[in-house]
Amino acid sequence: MQTPAPGIRIGDEVRDALAAGRPVLALESTILTHGLPSPRNLEVGLASEARVRDLGVTPATIGVVDGRPVVGLSPDEIERLCTASGSGARAVVKASLRDLPIARAKRLDAGTTVAATAWLAHRAGIRVMSTGGLGGVHRGASESFDESADLGTLATTPITLVSAGVKSILDIGATLERLETLNIPVVGYRTSRFPAFTVTDSGFALDYRVESPADAAALALARDELGLPQAVLVANPVDAAKQLDPAIHDRVLAEALAAASAQGVTGHDTTPFLLEFVQRATGGESLEVNLEVYRGNVALGAEIARAVAG
Repeated sequence: MQTPAPGIRIGDEVRDALAAGRPVLALESTILTHGLPSPRNLEVGLASEARVRDLGVTPATIGVVDGRPVVGLSPDEIERLCTASGSGARAVVKASLRDLPIARAKRLDAGTTVAATAWLAHRAGIRVMSTGGLGGVHRGASESFDESADLGTLATTPITLVSAGVKSILDIGATLERLETLNIPVVGYRTSRFPAFTVTDSGFALDYRVESPADAAALALARDELGLPQAVLVANPVDAAKQLDPAIHDRVLAEALAAASAQGVTGHDTTPFLLEFVQRATGGESLEVNLEVYRGNVALGAEIARAVAG
């Protein structure tokens, strides 16, 4: 177990598990604070932790409470982040890695992104993390230079990350190119196709795949033996029978992109606009698939955490 910076608090349950060498799985909190409506967010947060425990693993949901990053939020702290109002002194912000010192200085409550969660988990000594979809290169990035901080952080944070690829609203081809440039290994879990969040196949092939949690753990061990600093990305597609219909997905995404352009939506407002548009246009079906994706990644992450712990 690593010694974290004094500004980071590790929950008692997580601290005890790490000290004893028991498996721990890190979970991000922005899916709760910014990805789901209340009270659904709290239900999902608590149910995800319960599922991880059922699989013999200690969950470590990560977030920021009163300015202090917490690795292993208590149920009361999860509820606090899920139920705080969207404005005023108790507003919950979205914190990537660059935002952590600002949140600390201003004593803010925050949900942590993949970048911030992965970095905090690694500092605490956690080796595996699950999320829904990874951030990546945005469409039009050749002009805007808009790229998620997730990628740069994963290039220097040796954790195993389970995700359903990247959000399909992004430029997936460019994202895969950036992952290659950053030397981040990407493997499909029982697939040779890169998934696109709510759909099983993005249309892009993968060079490598793993067939079991033990295979993923062996890849992480090989990375560590070589002393490499990058994360390992395990791309876990949603079951094809439960994905968003690809034809509907493509049509609605095209409509969402056109609407964003017509309304002049740019920058950090683009992703929430597109996701909300798709959710409305699919009558909430995309949200249900999103949750199916997340549940699958949480379960697989717990199995890999067990394999990594030996």
